[in-house]
Amino acid sequence: MSESRSPTDIVHLDEYESGRFVSQGSYESFLPSPVNHGWVWDDPRINALLEEATQALGELNTFSRIVPDVDLFIQLHVVKEATDSSRIEGTRTEMEEAIRPEEEVDPERRDDWREVQNYVQAMRKAIDALDTLPLSTRLLKQTHRTLMQGVRGQNRQPGDYRRSQNWIGASLHDAVFVPPPHHEIDRLMSDLEEFWHNESIQVPHLIRIAISHYQFETIHPFLDGNGRIGRLLISLYLIRHGLLTKPSLYLSTYIERHKAAYYDALMTVRGTNDLGHWVRFFLVAVRETAQRGCKTFEDLLALREQVEEQITTLGRKAANARKLLTRLYREPYVRSAKNVAGSLDVTPKTARSLLQDLEDLDILEETTGNQRNRRYVFTEYVDLFARG
Repeated sequence: MSESRSPTDIVHLDEYESGRFVSQGSYESFLPSPVNHGWVWDDPRINALLEEATQALGELNTFSRIVPDVDLFIQLHVVKEATDSSRIEGTRTEMEEAIRPEEEVDPERRDDWREVQNYVQAMRKAIDALDTLPLSTRLLKQTHRTLMQGVRGQNRQPGDYRRSQNWIGASLHDAVFVPPPHHEIDRLMSDLEEFWHNESIQVPHLIRIAISHYQFETIHPFLDGNGRIGRLLISLYLIRHGLLTKPSLYLSTYIERHKAAYYDALMTVRGTNDLGHWVRFFLVAVRETAQRGCKTFEDLLALREQVEEQITTLGRKAANARKLLTRLYREPYVRSAKNVAGSLDVTPKTARSLLQDLEDLDILEETTGNQRNRRYVFTEYVDLFARG
């Protein structure tokens, strides 16, 4: 392993040395090689997958440009990512549960619910911060602080790199993987940050973020939350470098469905230096996720057209129905007719009548079975993301 490569050096994937194990007395930790340099490869499979993934990503980005009021739908994209990314780490919150207020969530599942909400907030704040901050270790630390605030792990140095050893597994001595010692983190993360912005090398962005995600997960710089921050990093990179104009690609659904293969691909690099295997896995994940994202946008447009046709049957009520639907695309859960009345500036009686109309049209589903204090969900809309 070379610790002294120049940022303009070029490394062939077949000659890559992932790092070395370093004795820490009673155990060994893994010290990864720096990644801030050029990369080349001869594998035609990578070339083909890179082309396919880039094309699929471009088509997805086109949808986010042409879909009217796309920001309404992006809200649920973020909730979907938060739900699936948190589920990889063991939470049990589902999409329909994630859109509810905390007081309506089973008390035994509220810790999971809060972790999902923190992820949503962390994602939104990080994307907003890209307007004034570069993609940086500073931004990742800020995002980590938001992610860990008030939830499990809140006492594990939120917003700061770890100052002790962590590991993946039940105990340090039986660990599946032991990341580098804490005193190496600043150096390794600085190298990674420089790699994101290195303009002296010609490495396609999808290859660069594939390598970056692997490196981040190998460094494991935080005591907790590394998986979620590492997956969030992918979206931030794509937005910052202009591959996406909106946060519409999230890999957590794919990773959650192929979790064993995902972890195996990361460990394969560390154990056999086969970085190409990981790059191919990542490119497939991008291709498949982008294609699913395009299908979701197509289904959204079809649903929107269908619902528009349905509400035209409401006559004079259609104008208020459209206003309510605009709100539902952003927040597809209705806590009360009173809330609807306030947002539409109508009487509670008019709001109740409108909700009943949308239930009769099978646009809204009432979830309580009560005659009073009724709750509604835009179920078909939520299901588009839940199954995506």
